[in-house]
This record gives sequence, C-alpha cells and structure tokens, in this order.
Amino acid sequence: MVQYLVAAADSDTVPLTPLAKADLGRWLKQAPKRIQTWIAGLKFTADPGSVALIAGADGRVERAVIGVGEEPLWDWAAAVGRLPARRFRLDAALDRRHADRAALGWALATYRFGRYRKSNVAFPTLVWPKSCDRAQVERTADASYLVRDLVNTPASDMGPEQLAGAARELARRHGARFRVVVGKDLLKKNYPAIHAVGRASPNEPRLIDIRWGKKGAPKVTLVGKGVCFDTGGLDLKTAAGMKLMKKDMGGAAQALALGGMIMDAGLKLDLRILVPAVENSVAGNAMRPLDVVTTRQGLTVEIGNTDAEGRVILSDALADASSEKPNLMIDFATLTGAARVALGTSLPALFSNDDSLAADLVAAGNAEADPLWRLPLWKPYRRDIESKVADLTNSPEGGMAGAITAALFLEAFVGKGIPWAHIDFMAWNPSSRPGRPEGGEAQGLRAVYATIAKRFGR
Repeated sequence: MVQYLVAAADSDTVPLTPLAKADLGRWLKQAPKRIQTWIAGLKFTADPGSVALIAGADGRVERAVIGVGEEPLWDWAAAVGRLPARRFRLDAALDRRHADRAALGWALATYRFGRYRKSNVAFPTLVWPKSCDRAQVERTADASYLVRDLVNTPASDMGPEQLAGAARELARRHGARFRVVVGKDLLKKNYPAIHAVGRASPNEPRLIDIRWGKKGAPKVTLVGKGVCFDTGGLDLKTAAGMKLMKKDMGGAAQALALGGMIMDAGLKLDLRILVPAVENSVAGNAMRPLDVVTTRQGLTVEIGNTDAEGRVILSDALADASSEKPNLMIDFATLTGAARVALGTSLPALFSNDDSLAADLVAAGNAEADPLWRLPLWKPYRRDIESKVADLTNSPEGGMAGAITAALFLEAFVGKGIPWAHIDFMAWNPSSRPGRPEGGEAQGLRAVYATIAKRFGR
C-alpha cells in the first residue's frame, strides 16, 4: 500500500519545483533575488536527481527544487532520499506522463521490507500531483511492492504452501477463481514434471491456478517459475550459490503481481495465471542425474543436472497453458545465470517466437523505464538440448549459450501459433539505487503490463 503520497496539503506543506537543467536559468530570472543568491551559493545546476533546499527567515525549509532529466522516474526517486521528512506539494504544472513518473518514483523510493524489523527511516511525503493517473500509479506501486515482499521473504516463511496462500489472497481480493493441485494429486492430474522436481521436500509441490475475467474475451496466460528454494538438488549448489535462492520464486511473484494489475484495472481479458511451486531439495527420493522424466505434454526429459529444475517445472505449466490456445502467453523466470552473465543483473533477457510481440515489449520497456533486451531463439542450438536417451535434456553439455538453450527448451512446450514471450530476469537488486533498494525486485513488470493494456485495451 502506497503510504507516502497523500491527498491534500496542510499548513506546513513545502512547495517543490522540478526543473530540467535547461530551464533553471529562465526560472531563476523570475525568482526573488534572495532565492537567486541562495541557489548560486549552493552551486545548484539542476543535475538530474539533485536537490536544493531553500530556507526561509526562520531557518526552516520554505521551498525545494529538484533537477529532472529526460527520464524523470529515477530522478524523483533520488530526490526522495535527499529531502527532509516534510510534506511537499508540486509547485509546477506537469503533464500526465511526468506527473505519473513523479508519483511512481516517490512510491518506489519509499518502499521498505518491514516484516521482521521495523524501519526507523522517516520519508518525506508528496501530495498527489493533480494531473497524474492515481489509480494506475497505485496499482503499479502495489504490484512492485508485492514482488519485493514475496521475494524478500525467506523460504522458511515463503514455501510452496505460503506462496499458494498469497496467490489465494490475491484471487480472493479480485473475485478470481482459485485452484491448487498438491503433492501426489499432481500425478493424478498429469503434472509429473512438477512432482518430480518437488517431491523430495516435506513442503509438498503444487500447481497454483488462478482464472479471472470473461470467457470469449482475449485469453492471456501468465506463467511464473515458483521454486521457493533451490538447493540445486543432488547436484548441490555451493554455499555462495545457494545463499540467494529464496529469490528463485521471483517469476511466480511477478506473474501474480502482473495478474493483480490486470484484474485491478479491469482489462477486458480472459486471464489465467499458472505457478508451479516447489522446493528443489535433497532427500532419498530426490530427482537424480540422468533420470528421465515424462512431462505433461508427453515429451521425455533426461535430467542432465538437477540444478536446472526451473525449466522442468515450467514444461508442465506451459503445456497446460498451451492446451487452451491463448492469444498471448508470457512466462517469467529467474532461469539462468547465463542471462545475468550476458546482460547483468538489471536488464532482463527477452525471448519470443513472435517478432511483433517482441518489438512491442522492447518499445514498452523503453517507454516505461523498465527495459528488456531481446536475445534470439537461435534454432541451430536446438540440437544442444537433444538427448541420446530421451526427447530432450534439461542441461546441455558445455554450458554455452545457456540462456538461449533454456529458452529453446521452454519453446518445445509452447503450442504452435501461440504468441509467447519468455523473460529471464534476476528479480533482485544486488545493491541499492534510488527507488531500487537492495533485495527483491520487479523487472519487466511495467513493460509487460503496458504491452497487454495497449494490445487488448481497457
């Protein structure tokens, strides 16, 4: 819930003026001499994200000025950390886009994860800009908070059962239909790959299934990887490799959050959200290297490495989703370290079987300051995921082009003619930046929502 944006000013509210660097001189010419002298003394040049605090006769802040650049979202977030814990109101008329960026930047910068320790940070408050789309900013901020909260919660409190509980609450809030298939029922309902990966954990594996909207409307299906903790299985990760694996359900968190945005906005869609939720654990019944798993689609998968489990559980979910031939299918997954090696932690890798869809997603990412970078589904590498004893292997020899071969593996379970995108992302900020505190993070969320809203309308 957005806390540091309020509906009205009070008698102690401070005017706040945003200025582009090129506009500073013009603004100063119209300002009182005292303010001109003050700004000159501060050597303030309106660099993006910079702040100038102007004191009144009583020594208290009477006005603030911030510098904003061409993409103001993160400039506003940076300003939050440099302003005192007072109430501010905009002293400038902003267009809709800039007003939305100001409010969203403020909201993202004032997030803190407080489940286990209360934050003593006092943030400044902003009166809602008059021209902004408050409902859209709130649903976007709330969705980002949901991703962050779910990913930041340790696996001791966010296992498959608790993730299903969070999904159930989301469905209840929006009047959606909720179903969950648990444990051995996964075998009865033909989700064998999900069961094979998660069976070694005392926290039983499950498939979370949310449906919302009206049949006959354009069908959009979201799939999210929900590995609530990943030890690597019998191919055990190192301590360093295992440390952040509470975040391996980031794809599930993002699919749920995006679904929440769609439902809150009332987009005219037939929406389905599928989340295979498991823990990849070590036990006597754990999936073994070179085991062969038969998937829901009927394709067999040789387990080259038990630590490449995410694509295995997604195979069942994608096959189920494809059976309904949706108009659009998107999956989110913290799938490969190879994507991070190629693009770093801040830029998600995008794969798609549809050039138009990929172009729309990239364009929306650029417009929303939520970038995606397309990588190819390079067909010649398809041979690398072929197995000598099964239809596919989940872990090709050599480890080259790992993000691409993982995407090609997923594509094998996508029905022909279905526009599909796969987003391989970090779901984590390794260090803090304005509006992006260290910890769980939504990446590509705003880009995908904007694409869906544009394609299917409101």
